[in-house]
Amino acid sequence: MTTRHPTLNGKTAVITGAARGVGSLLARKLADQGAHLALVGLEPDHLAATAAQCGPTATHWEADVTDGPTLTTTAKAIEAHHGTIDIVVANAGIATGGPFTQTHPEAFDRVIEVNLLGSIATARAFLPALQRSRGHYLQIASLAALTPAPLMASYCASKAGVEAFAHAIRPEAAVHDVTTGIAYLSWTDTDMVRGADADDVLRELRTRLPWPLNKTHPLPPAVDNIVTGIARRSPHVYGQPWLRALQGVRAALPGVVAAFGPREIRRLQPRLEATAHQRAHAVGAGGSADLAARHRKKKSAARNGRRETRTAAGDTGR
Repeated sequence: MTTRHPTLNGKTAVITGAARGVGSLLARKLADQGAHLALVGLEPDHLAATAAQCGPTATHWEADVTDGPTLTTTAKAIEAHHGTIDIVVANAGIATGGPFTQTHPEAFDRVIEVNLLGSIATARAFLPALQRSRGHYLQIASLAALTPAPLMASYCASKAGVEAFAHAIRPEAAVHDVTTGIAYLSWTDTDMVRGADADDVLRELRTRLPWPLNKTHPLPPAVDNIVTGIARRSPHVYGQPWLRALQGVRAALPGVVAAFGPREIRRLQPRLEATAHQRAHAVGAGGSADLAARHRKKKSAARNGRRETRTAAGDTGR
């Protein structure tokens, strides 16, 4: 039976990365609680499909979280359309896997750009509206913020970064009566995790982790916990309840990983090298959508550049 949260009824919630996975299901579950949804992401068709399931008041907005000016314009448009923004969930994220030295620098840096800088841009764009509504800001982090994971350096760095960022802005936001939360999820059944598991070597390494770190958890219960955390304005939300226990031992986790990690990576090294070409881009459908959006942006910039060159040539001719 779905738990009812009356405090969410009538609230306007913005979710980035809402086209699929955590963002899409979270949107639908918040809509079930009576919230009005504004969905932000890169895939307009998927966003529209999710919005259609979120009721007649739901809207969708195509925006790249790494494009600060566009995101700020989008935030103003959402507030103007809905009248207020009460909840913002910084959920957009991508991931790569593989050894750091074998990861293409552009792919590695893009994870940092989307996950960390995109979250910072989201806060910069939407906090003014949340200050006006005395709202709630939720940052989606990860198990990767609590413990390092071999072959996931970019994702771990980005999620540790967003956790630190959310902790740092919490007292600043509180001055304006804005509450801030951080949500942690372990391996959860999303397109991103399924994309990572499509890599046989990465999947094998994960399955050799100790239980429950080696398990892929169902998405709905995790999102239910996030909905409850939003309703309560909790500072920490755990998609899987056992993650709470890791907070108390997280200082010891790097040493544990350092003890077993080299042996496993040494065992997998030949296969990692042989399949390195398969890890040129971010994993899963979300990673593919991000790559396609960047290609469209580059083509658009090239067309605009040619148009400006032709215009300049014409001006010179006159």
